[in-house]
Amino acid sequence: MKFSQSIYNMAVFIEFLAGAGLAIFFHLVLHSPEVAYSIFGIGILLSLATYLIREDMEKTRHELIGQYDQAHEITFAIARISDAECRTKAEAMLSGIKRTIVQLQQGYIPLDETEFYLEGAKCSDHVIRSMKSVDPIISGWHTNGCHTRGALVNYYQSNLRALERGATITRIFVMNHEELRDPEAQKILLAQYRDGIEVRVAFREELPAANNMSGRDTNSSFNFAIYDDQVAIEAFPQSGTYFGRKTSQSVNVDIFLRFYELIEHSSNIIAVEGDRIIIAADILNLEPSSPI
Repeated sequence: MKFSQSIYNMAVFIEFLAGAGLAIFFHLVLHSPEVAYSIFGIGILLSLATYLIREDMEKTRHELIGQYDQAHEITFAIARISDAECRTKAEAMLSGIKRTIVQLQQGYIPLDETEFYLEGAKCSDHVIRSMKSVDPIISGWHTNGCHTRGALVNYYQSNLRALERGATITRIFVMNHEELRDPEAQKILLAQYRDGIEVRVAFREELPAANNMSGRDTNSSFNFAIYDDQVAIEAFPQSGTYFGRKTSQSVNVDIFLRFYELIEHSSNIIAVEGDRIIIAADILNLEPSSPI
């Protein structure tokens, strides 16, 4: 290998000597100076050309080797793990990384729970026109645990600041009919209604079938928000490494907008009766018919 590298480094010098020797032969032995000068000039040009070509090939080779090593760095690292149990754990971690990379390729940024509410608060603080939100009534709004509750409170405070700036917020709570009668759910609905948020209620059993929801599945978390029709964040339906994701790509945001429109079309306007939130259509159904 070292001998071949030495020959490679001396190739230009060897080519120069060969061309010069041939030129001297034509000049001194064959007495043809014109041919000798031509051979000498052509030899120098060929030596320069082959030198540049070899340098370019060597540079390309080094770059390809570097890219190959970089692309297979994790694979090589796993291959060096001798313990079988450790290798299994490493392969499981690699599988999770691949799923995260797929999300990033699609324009989604995975977020843990704290990052999710932090991004939601940042988006609320920058919203100018409107915020459209779909939320579950139980899991999203009264989660036990100080850490999550503090993040959720700060997120809601950012919603109130957006209202003060003149932005409109529409929040559709997805629930079952029984959940509407729950006292805690009533407190949440009433508090947000009185804070100036346009609150609507969508019953799960009344929502469109999955094949009508822009290709989304029936296990949707129904927990996402759209800010000025430009940015969307969504919580995953099941807990895992990440709590949710964020996207600002117009193609992805349009999917959320279409999903929101379908839910909004199936949602119900609410009304306040005393200290209770009821469906506005129920009041109309209970009113007696006007005499003829």
